[in-house]
Amino acid sequence: MRVPVLPLLIFFAAASACESDDTNGLGDGGIPTDQGLPPDDAGVTDAEAKDASSPDQGPTDLGAPDLGFRPGCETARFRPAPADPTLTGPWTVGVRTATVAGLRTEIWYPAAPGTEAGAPAVRYDLRRALPDSEQSKIADADTPFLDCDCYRDLPLDPEWGPYPVIVFVHGTAGVRYQSLPQMTHWASRGFVVVSADFPGLYLKDLLITTCGQGLPMQDNVGNLTRLLAALRAPSEGLAFLAGRIDGRLGLSGHSAGGNAISGFGDQAQVMAPLASRGVADGQALESVLIMGGTSDRVVAASVQREGYRGAPSPKRLVLLENAGHLAFSVFCDLRNPAGENIVEAARARGVCGLALAGALFDCNDSYLADPEAWTVINHATTAAFEETLQCREAASRELSDTASRFPNRVGSFEEDL
Repeated sequence: MRVPVLPLLIFFAAASACESDDTNGLGDGGIPTDQGLPPDDAGVTDAEAKDASSPDQGPTDLGAPDLGFRPGCETARFRPAPADPTLTGPWTVGVRTATVAGLRTEIWYPAAPGTEAGAPAVRYDLRRALPDSEQSKIADADTPFLDCDCYRDLPLDPEWGPYPVIVFVHGTAGVRYQSLPQMTHWASRGFVVVSADFPGLYLKDLLITTCGQGLPMQDNVGNLTRLLAALRAPSEGLAFLAGRIDGRLGLSGHSAGGNAISGFGDQAQVMAPLASRGVADGQALESVLIMGGTSDRVVAASVQREGYRGAPSPKRLVLLENAGHLAFSVFCDLRNPAGENIVEAARARGVCGLALAGALFDCNDSYLADPEAWTVINHATTAAFEETLQCREAASRELSDTASRFPNRVGSFEEDL
């Protein structure tokens, strides 16, 4: 179903839950060349993004059969990874940008260590997620850039795998790289991580709407369905994954993105909604992890507990003590050289639409510091994905020990195995 954004925004402005108020750009998300601003992905143009996996940019057939989506770990081989799921894995993280199923998509993946030598790390520019009319209002010196411990267009490590896939769906007024600390962490530990800007959910769309420039439509379930279908038969922008991914699939999403994944238990073995609600049972589903914050002002902890109670077993609930709605993203921690957060920097320079976007900005200096929250998030999500998608028995113990390992950061932990 395609849903207009405006009623959802009005609904949120009335202080309702934000599961239905993320927006994704219908266009290319790029900055016009006459504005002179850098792209958000270290120089990749839209045309290049569409062809990011063409034969002249990396291997498209590494010799292994394309297994399609199926459960099991029997055919996979992984580099030895630290038992502690908070530690960075043994792979260098490569990244490509492509247009997949009509969506501007980011793919982070395991690259062989050392292949990044001499390559610049990727830097994301959030101005690219503003309406075209607003992008030039923020100068480079005033921009909160997002640096990534990843490198563009490295070859996928051909010696290991096939690799499980994690698909992440951003939340209302989010962007595809909003949860970068998790995405690069998962990729470093042997996962191919895929995230797209979802129309009607993407930040640019939300601001376009509130700036009076259009009424983007939203079809989160349909977009996720098309993205998963593209992953089953990798071609064009995903061609470099052909034969290197198999049927082990994890889904995660923040807020509205968590709602978007909830009905895909017939395809995913692991589902991990963040600051969202629960998930529905499905034939493929083997494990559920629900995470949230005890101080979330958008999706209350009680809602997340209710989602946990209704989710199928085996399942775990991890609530971060004194964490807000955006602990699962970079938005609160990201600041420019003057110390302004992304909303402050945009508001001070007259970017339109910030009144409503600010209402989504659940950040507070009294909350659990984001880097401390990310450590717990990386621990729990990585253990949940590795337990089932990489068949690591030690990951089960790590996940069950989450509360005892982080006693001052985990306000609630439950499991039903």
